[in-house]
Amino acid sequence: MQASVQAFFEPVTGTVSYVVYDRDGGHAAIVDPVLDYDPKSGRTRTTSAEALVGFVREHKLAVQWILETHAHADHLSAAAWLRQQVGGKVAIGEKITEVQRIFAGVFDFGDDFARDGSQFDHLFAAGEHFSVGELTAEALFVPGHTPADIAYRIGDAVFVGDTLFMPDVGSARCDFPGGDAATLYRSAKALLALPDATRLFMCHDYPPAGRAPSWETTVAEQRRANIHLNDGVSEADFVALRDARDAKLEMPVLILPSVQVNIRAGEMPPKSANGVAYLKIPLNLM
Repeated sequence: MQASVQAFFEPVTGTVSYVVYDRDGGHAAIVDPVLDYDPKSGRTRTTSAEALVGFVREHKLAVQWILETHAHADHLSAAAWLRQQVGGKVAIGEKITEVQRIFAGVFDFGDDFARDGSQFDHLFAAGEHFSVGELTAEALFVPGHTPADIAYRIGDAVFVGDTLFMPDVGSARCDFPGGDAATLYRSAKALLALPDATRLFMCHDYPPAGRAPSWETTVAEQRRANIHLNDGVSEADFVALRDARDAKLEMPVLILPSVQVNIRAGEMPPKSANGVAYLKIPLNLM
């Protein structure tokens, strides 16, 4: 069955969120929602997430799932806020526990922080099947960018997270803790072994000069034209290219606030005695 997909592009972080659904008046999943965050003031806003809510209500959709492809390092997740507004289970891949263990140490969260993924309503196993209304769906394990990345195949559409970018952009970095370029190559090739007509939806777009943002492509187009992962690129070539590129990249602007929130399923850190929640900034560590 063909999935209906509505994309929402957030230009500050280049993130694309999605509402994927079976039919008007039916059931939906929300994929990779953004909580707007101003790093200068520390203020959050729900403007981007409100657009998702508006679409869901306009089309009279019952939200079953709020799906995270991974613990993002470039934007804060609006999953927790959306669950309050429209319901649905917040879910991510079961390997999120590895990411939680890594970053609990980075941020010195202490023993009170659970490292078992219990902040999420559901942890998907690799290959686990589920449904979005009349649409059949599957969680596809695609590590490499992080050790916990999941892509979601819903109907005829696949939401690839940070495994692939548009063909003229290529692939995601692999230098975060637990990332690995060879692993990302194999994950991408597993996605590109799907039928040629499979629709692929990106989590980000960073368009070259002269091109408007875009986020939908196909397996056939990626195999033909992806500048990092087309059919002519070997694993060794990809690893050499990716390692060289990653060595020159700066950390994402929002990595420190976003990871602290996203490994908590979009919840803010516990409030201090004064009623204010605080994020930690490790000095001279990253």
